[in-house]
Amino acid sequence: MMHSPYTARTQPVHRLRALRGAGRNEFILAGAALLTLLAAPQPASAATFRAPQGCNLEMTIQNRGCTVSQIYRCSADPSGYQHVAIFGQDGMTHLSTIDAETRWIESTDPETGLVDRLVEAAEDHASFSTLKATGRDDFDFWTESNTGEKLHHVGYDELTGETVTIDGITLEKTRFQLTTTGSDGQVLIQREGQQFISRANGRFYGGIETYSDWTGASGESNDSPVDFSFPGQPGYGETEPQYDCDMMVAQLLQERAMQ
Repeated sequence: MMHSPYTARTQPVHRLRALRGAGRNEFILAGAALLTLLAAPQPASAATFRAPQGCNLEMTIQNRGCTVSQIYRCSADPSGYQHVAIFGQDGMTHLSTIDAETRWIESTDPETGLVDRLVEAAEDHASFSTLKATGRDDFDFWTESNTGEKLHHVGYDELTGETVTIDGITLEKTRFQLTTTGSDGQVLIQREGQQFISRANGRFYGGIETYSDWTGASGESNDSPVDFSFPGQPGYGETEPQYDCDMMVAQLLQERAMQ
């Protein structure tokens, strides 16, 4: 379950919780701001991502949902750690780190400076090894932000038994359920859907999911991978997303018209 689009979507919970009185208006303002960014003129050529010093960019993934992911590893990290930098049309939107068991070690919002970190003590940490060995992994853990807010995450991942090949890469389908609550027990966000895993690469990839939160907002998203690029291949290091970006602008326009 430690797929970066999930961690990226969890951080807005902190912002919305800090603006409890804003309710639905906060979503309207956020949508308008995103629309402005997506509609802005784009540079003639896409930038190239370069991993930090001491790190190696392993692959670039173009996803549905108008994002592109840069997967890299760093020599100074513990064994099995991976990092992902996610870019939208407006630049880098998210950074996250997982370990060999795909636990969510750290997640950062570059725009706001919000950082969520795994609380080491857990009822049941996520375990990629358990998922691969048994076909199901239940988890029950906490994260804490640099603002001091704690979030409680409970759910499961399970293999469906199906495999798919995307751009020459063999992936296994999963389904999942996840409930995130605050330290006061209030349910903040619920998610369910399907994702993909790669045993060879030791990580999850996004898929199709539905979500709802405590404000009454709900929807469906698709972060499925489309193209994988490796060193020396076209698209490697490219930071401009290629898929569904026009659809996102149209969706935002429709949502604004309904307000």
